[in-house]
Amino acid sequence: MPTFPRHQIMSLTAEHVQHDLGESYGPDLRLADLLTPELADLELGYGTADGDARLRTAIADRHGVRPDQVVVTVGGMHGIFLLSYLLADAGGQVVTTAPLFPMTRTTYESLGADVQVIPLTFDDAYQLTADAVRAKLTPDTKLVSLATPQNPSGTAIPSIVLQEVAAAMSEICPDAYLLVDETYRSATYGDDPVADTAVSLGLKVISVASLSKCHGAAGVRIGWVVSTDDKLVEQLVTAKFNTVVSASPVCEALAVRVFEQEDTILAHRRSWLEENLQITADWVRNNQLVEWVRPDAGALCVIRLKPDVDLARFRRTTAELGVRLADGDWFGDEPRVFRLGFGFPAPTELKAALVALSQAVHAGH
Repeated sequence: MPTFPRHQIMSLTAEHVQHDLGESYGPDLRLADLLTPELADLELGYGTADGDARLRTAIADRHGVRPDQVVVTVGGMHGIFLLSYLLADAGGQVVTTAPLFPMTRTTYESLGADVQVIPLTFDDAYQLTADAVRAKLTPDTKLVSLATPQNPSGTAIPSIVLQEVAAAMSEICPDAYLLVDETYRSATYGDDPVADTAVSLGLKVISVASLSKCHGAAGVRIGWVVSTDDKLVEQLVTAKFNTVVSASPVCEALAVRVFEQEDTILAHRRSWLEENLQITADWVRNNQLVEWVRPDAGALCVIRLKPDVDLARFRRTTAELGVRLADGDWFGDEPRVFRLGFGFPAPTELKAALVALSQAVHAGH
């Protein structure tokens, strides 16, 4: 019987701490930022299975596709679940990476997929190569699941590598799909450019994302799947109807408001992330017992404790000081690695949290 394991990452939503460096997104929007008088007249009926037309148009415009090539989902994980169910159920082979967002991995495993893992390492800055993917591909591969930028590292996969992966799949497993989780694609730093969406790479390439990480609207619970494969889109709409019928029209209307204000929202967040990234970089530079992989985008990075830090004592001290990180082994990484979410606290709060984290590091030395 398929089961979902109870994972420790659930603690991020259940427990509050003084210094929260465990989250993976920036500051939250508030409902007042999005409300308009028109929303008061919204009828609280069912939405449509494919999603609000205005919302699908906004998403399509940002991916260079037609609105009918977008399916609105209840968060990005809903889209990943539907794709897994359609493409890799009952023993279908999935090729993915570790570390990886744990809910993605457990979705594949819970459906009985044959999950083939490509290990990515801190020492190699979590860089994926097309050769590593090719080595895992077989004619039985149904889905290749990648994320760029990745969670937990914030490391991006270069466009040329994604192109090479798509080419290898066309050769070895031409019926398989390449799922690219682009949740952090728009969470760039300052004036850094936003990478092109991977969906332009071909009919068998799917993009999944949401409003949770880049836009600060996790509570709206709106995500999407973008595909130029019309048959797959039709299957997704049917699968969505059979799981949730539709997304909430209230949430979809709020999501439209987010996109109407997107330029302002993202400009503020990119400045915020740039400042907090620099604060984090300065902290790492001044702590000889810690190393990191500088992220390419997103509100997160990974740090690793040097071998002469006692890990058990470090963990005890962080708990005593009210500091929370996300454990690397949640994602399939080594125990001395932690995800550090620098994008959630305000800069002054981030500095205070990093001071406390330094105390924990040195307590273990």
